[in-house]
Amino acid sequence: MVRAGTEEQTDVIVSTRLIPPYHLILIDDDAHTYSYVVEMLGAVFGFSKERAYLHACEVDAGGRTILITTSREHAELKQEQVHSYGPDPRSAGCVGGMTAIVEPA
Repeated sequence: MVRAGTEEQTDVIVSTRLIPPYHLILIDDDAHTYSYVVEMLGAVFGFSKERAYLHACEVDAGGRTILITTSREHAELKQEQVHSYGPDPRSAGCVGGMTAIVEPA
């Protein structure tokens, strides 16, 4: 019971737990053309042609490029979209989408 003119104080402890970030990393291969990579990154991530081309150059030169850093669930969703984008019609030996992996940031 609280008496008139008195204040009741309650200590509330708020705890915030941060979601650990994950990288979605595109892996290089010889089956997909620069044009395909630029097109796919534009369609899946909404990247501009310039930004997508920079990722294409980075994956070609270094073997991998970090596309996004986000929650694990979001990274896995985008990974599936990269994998399911389909083969490169410009490349005769291409039979599927590119490979992307999810790693802790």
